[in-house]
Amino acid sequence: MSYNFLDHATDAIIEVRGKDLKEAFSVTADAVINITLDQDKVDEKGQKEIIAKGKDLRYLLFSWLEEITFVLITEGFAIRRVELDISKNGEYIIRANAFGEPLDFSKHNFKVEIKAPTFYDMEIKENNEVYMRFLLDL
Repeated sequence: MSYNFLDHATDAIIEVRGKDLKEAFSVTADAVINITLDQDKVDEKGQKEIIAKGKDLRYLLFSWLEEITFVLITEGFAIRRVELDISKNGEYIIRANAFGEPLDFSKHNFKVEIKAPTFYDMEIKENNEVYMRFLLDL
């Protein structure tokens, strides 16, 4: 279970590894949170529900990245941790609860604003582990 930030001049390219889809999507949330703010400085004072849907894993990843970014940036909710479940019934669905508190720029050390996820260079592989790579437009 890990993530790495790859070198890019203006955007963020992130590689994620997890033992299964659930862990990979959880690690993806942590990566997005940590590129935005200091996750370890967030207290769990409230929670928000997050739902992401996709016709396949690429669309699910894109939707998940959009939803995490929306909660962080648009709703101004700093996330400490995320609990999620993934199901598939025709389409993939992530149902999650994000635990955290209202965003405080000084307390949470706000770093960068994510404009949007992209499909550019997105990759998902499932073998003995799940590997994901994606680019965030900063």
